[in-house]
Amino acid sequence: MYKNLLTLLFLLGCFNLMAQKITGFKNSNTEKQLNLEAAFDAEVNPENLDEWMKKMAAEPHYVGTKYGKELAEWMAKEFKSWGYDVKIDTYDVLFPYPKLRLLELTAPIKYTAKLTAVPVEGDPYTNQGEALLPSYNAFSTDGDVEAELVFVNYGIPADYEVLEKKGIDVNGKIVIAKYYGSWRGIKPKLAAEKGAIGCIIYSDPQDDGYVQGDVYPKGAFKNKTGVQRGSVMDMPLYPGDVLTPGYAATKDAKRLKKEDAPTITKIPVLPISYEDAQPLLEALDGAVAPASWRGGLPITYHIGPGPAKVRLKLEFDWQLKPAYNVIATLKGSQFPDQWVMRGNHHDAWVHGANDPISGMIALMEEARIIGDLAKKGETPKRTLVYCAWDAEEPGLIGSTEWVEDHKTELQQKAVAYINTDGNGRGFFRAGGSHSLETMVEEVAESVMDPQKNVSIKERAMARDQINGGNDKFELYALGSGSDYTPFIQHAGIASLNIGFGGENAGGEYHTIYDTYPHYTRFKDPGFAYGATLTKTAGRMVLRLANADVLPYAFSPLKKTIDGYLKQITKQCETMRNEVEKHNKFVRKNLYDLAADPKIQNAKPQRKEAVPFLDFSPLQNQLLHLENSIEAFNQLDLYDLSDSKLKALNEKLQATEQSLTSKEGLPRRSWYKHQIYAPGFYTGYGVKTLPGVREAIEQKNWKEAQDQIQKLSKTLATLDTHINSLILIAK
Repeated sequence: MYKNLLTLLFLLGCFNLMAQKITGFKNSNTEKQLNLEAAFDAEVNPENLDEWMKKMAAEPHYVGTKYGKELAEWMAKEFKSWGYDVKIDTYDVLFPYPKLRLLELTAPIKYTAKLTAVPVEGDPYTNQGEALLPSYNAFSTDGDVEAELVFVNYGIPADYEVLEKKGIDVNGKIVIAKYYGSWRGIKPKLAAEKGAIGCIIYSDPQDDGYVQGDVYPKGAFKNKTGVQRGSVMDMPLYPGDVLTPGYAATKDAKRLKKEDAPTITKIPVLPISYEDAQPLLEALDGAVAPASWRGGLPITYHIGPGPAKVRLKLEFDWQLKPAYNVIATLKGSQFPDQWVMRGNHHDAWVHGANDPISGMIALMEEARIIGDLAKKGETPKRTLVYCAWDAEEPGLIGSTEWVEDHKTELQQKAVAYINTDGNGRGFFRAGGSHSLETMVEEVAESVMDPQKNVSIKERAMARDQINGGNDKFELYALGSGSDYTPFIQHAGIASLNIGFGGENAGGEYHTIYDTYPHYTRFKDPGFAYGATLTKTAGRMVLRLANADVLPYAFSPLKKTIDGYLKQITKQCETMRNEVEKHNKFVRKNLYDLAADPKIQNAKPQRKEAVPFLDFSPLQNQLLHLENSIEAFNQLDLYDLSDSKLKALNEKLQATEQSLTSKEGLPRRSWYKHQIYAPGFYTGYGVKTLPGVREAIEQKNWKEAQDQIQKLSKTLATLDTHINSLILIAK
């Protein structure tokens, strides 16, 4: 009976393998691929992740440090031992180190900011003295300014609209803004455009401190001395080395003069703790801040300007520093000129246990296992390229320089790029090219969540529905913020950004507290989600590498673009209605009648009417695209001859490039993608159909209509591309 039961279980297992479908694989190859993935899973060892994190987070390793170079060389040695061909590509990039940081409250009382985070008991890494990188914002300009202070909430466009309504002008002032609300670099960028001469950014405990939970070391959250470092480079203009826009920062590259580099901020900017922020905010007077602006400090939040007056003085040591990219290649057995690329950065602002090492060690474990499987005869069909990027933190510099250096070859050979960064306990998150959505969903169905024993897809969708989302699995759109940016936005390579999180309490981000003890206590105890990330990314790499037909699907892409267009048309209608309502209230003097005469407010002015735009070129092109996709979906791609299949895959891998334009986006030609881009005033945050959407948001109606025409031509290019695939397959 026992023998019969084993036989039954074996047959059931075989039936399940045969019944399961994988996009891109012939039925005859599906079982082999699933067995390979099972063998991969069996080799995942969380102890490796633990050991590697201890090593990599032992010392600070920001760009240009001795330990950063040692880690690059150590990783190269590890990859080589796993059977990879390895090289270290080095670029010389501009990096500012803080020489002088001074922030003083000069009126109505005196206070000098401490600008120092304190070591904590139980975490020896926080007590490494001068080895710890001082808290600052990279690519702030040097400066010595003194002026009245104005509180601007998060310092985003909507906040300046509130100030304008109150008749408050920041021209000639120094602003203080809270972290969150947008990417940090937008705050000084917008402040400078409004005429401010300096910018201070602090972490309010309402968002990132004791209001959220116990602070470190008792809990995970930011204590009163913690400061978030970070770049304020104007990355929405272009990322990478500020002196070599659009081309690689090689040793002999022609470089801009520092004073001519457009992505260095126009005003000095400094991050501070909420301990240092409180005396500055307490000294403000003027209007009481709106309820939504008020934070968690035990004070009444005022806007100013004044009577608080501050002096901000910053000096930096601007030097070219080497950035070390580790590139490990495993040559494909059948299609060596088709590359599946995988990357994570290795540099950190300080120790970087969570950001980026938690992702880097998962990548290494994945590469180790695939290397071992290859030694046993399971070499992937396509070439794998594993990348450990340097200088990501100051502005995606290492990856951007590498992509700019290899752009032509990438566009000929790269199938897809899969990115990871920080990782922790919680829910699966995936963003990227919607042509890869079907493949990602199938992988998410096949990986189990280590806490709930359901698929990571099921758990993530449960969270989304609880939070008001829909019941469909969808990729989010990529803006910026990690190393996928140059691949998808500049080179037009289909890209993904994946990871886990949502239950891993914050507070350590870019501080001296992002350490091994903090991570293993609060972020991912036991590295269960590090192992899960290894399995998830490993499956994606192996499926892309071994697929008979590259697993792109066009229906999700078309549906997504259609959804973006509906958002924009609805946005126009909403804007039009709001302007009409506003002008009606101005005409009837309702604002003045409803206003409190004891509260300062500027007199509302009539606004320009919102015209009707012609979206028909896009709507008609989407209809053509739907018909072409339907015709493509009817084809039996798995019955093609080897020569046709090869030609089809070579054409398929260029799909994402059909969504780019040579001219790029208005006023920022580095960004070529016409479907996704970081927002000009959101930074990391994505703007979909960016040329059209941002023109509308800026009320540039002529440009909006021009961008509608341009986007329709992009969709026509995609339509032509799909029809060329149909011709190959017939």
